[in-house]
Amino acid sequence: MTTQELLQKAKAAKRDMAAADTETKNRALLAMADALEAHCGDILTANTLDLEAARGTISDVMLDRLALDEGRIAGMAQGIREVSELPDPVKAVLSRVERPNGLVIEKTAVPMGVIAIIYESRPNVTSDAAALALKAGSACVLRCGKEAHRSAAAIVAALKEGLSAAGLTPDALQLVEDISRASANELMQARGLVDLLIPRGGAGLIRACVDNAAVPVLETGTGICHIYVDTCADLDMALDIIENAKCSRPSVCNAAEVCLVNQTVAEEFLPMLRQRLVDRRAARGLPPVELRLDPRAAKIIQGTPAGPEDFDTEFLDYILAVKVVEHQREAIDHIAAHSTGHSEAIVTGDERNAYAFLGQVDSAAVYWNASTRFTDGGEFGLGCEMGISTQKLHARGPLGLAELCSFKFVVKGGGQTR
Repeated sequence: MTTQELLQKAKAAKRDMAAADTETKNRALLAMADALEAHCGDILTANTLDLEAARGTISDVMLDRLALDEGRIAGMAQGIREVSELPDPVKAVLSRVERPNGLVIEKTAVPMGVIAIIYESRPNVTSDAAALALKAGSACVLRCGKEAHRSAAAIVAALKEGLSAAGLTPDALQLVEDISRASANELMQARGLVDLLIPRGGAGLIRACVDNAAVPVLETGTGICHIYVDTCADLDMALDIIENAKCSRPSVCNAAEVCLVNQTVAEEFLPMLRQRLVDRRAARGLPPVELRLDPRAAKIIQGTPAGPEDFDTEFLDYILAVKVVEHQREAIDHIAAHSTGHSEAIVTGDERNAYAFLGQVDSAAVYWNASTRFTDGGEFGLGCEMGISTQKLHARGPLGLAELCSFKFVVKGGGQTR
């Protein structure tokens, strides 16, 4: 099926999805989750083929993003079930005004229509995106990267089976068959067929969509996330937070990429950081972190000298750029100059310093004494998310159900004229 043909099918299905009541949508989601688990073997077979084709062409960290197992598929199914338990945002009255002339004006949430998602090699995005778009009353068009296409096709086949079992049209969920760049461009130019385009992936993909799309784009951001270790930090806490933020899953957008250390604690803290992230991890058979050091940090510990691009790079790997700063103002200025606006954290025991950081750092999520890895729809209680928006209009941070709706004004009168 051509991309244009499946877009037409999705457009034809969006009215049915908008009209579906909460009970029907939830029944469909539960059936989709059951079908996902029932077809676990088919999905794993497809995923094995994807992994075999990708091995040697992408890094081990990116292979981990691509890989599925029974546990990850069970987690995907659970994510869909959790979306079914969330309140339905459609038709919610966001505000209500009664005018002096008797008109009642209600700002009411409505579905977007057709939501298209362009994403790279993360098969779980297939089920997360479908569940959220469908619960939000929209049809969903998915275009994944070539590395994950067999996996995504198997997942979508199972999800469509669940949709049909609940009495909803399977046309509401479409996977683009063409994995060339031409299909991505078609989605970007599909005015009148795509109501919202969401890119999920690296900086190049996101920039291509923002620069070239003729349809509305909700920009999800790359994550050059910073952790600032303040002069009043609990240094053991800082080590725990940094190791979690860098190493628990380095291939995701909420992983830390930069550590800023106040000069007053640098002499004590940086040797601790190297021991924790490099020596101790290597001794335990874990991947050590490559520390890319600015000149001041390099005078204190051994590591790789930081290059001119290292503080502007989303590594998505076991690499951490490290910089010593003179004071908190320099840390905040550095973040303002180099951050992608995703997630930043301060580790400090000083409340005044913490609130100055939280107030002055302009990112979608800011943390005090916690890992940036919490920037996630599930961790924020929103269910699985469509992505993390780093723009300010119309949504920011984790994109949950409410952020996938638009609104209209419903005006009720009794014959008023102007």
